[in-house]
Amino acid sequence: MKPSEFKAWRKDCKLTQEQAARKLGLKKRTIQYYEKGKRDGKEFKIPKTTELACYAVSVGIEHYYGPVSLNTED
Repeated sequence: MKPSEFKAWRKDCKLTQEQAARKLGLKKRTIQYYEKGKRDGKEFKIPKTTELACYAVSVGIEHYYGPVSLNTED
């Protein structure tokens, strides 16, 4: 996920930086680094786990309770 995509995601979800940080379990400053793509002049990459968390928020998943068993045997 590129910085511009992350920022577009946040805006599409109608979240402030503070709200996005809260939903993703991050600090507001980290959200700012993601959107800028830099920290202290160095490239700052958005981790795949954050990208997946963004997707989860987008589809309305608020909590993760672990893997779901698909075992249909009684």
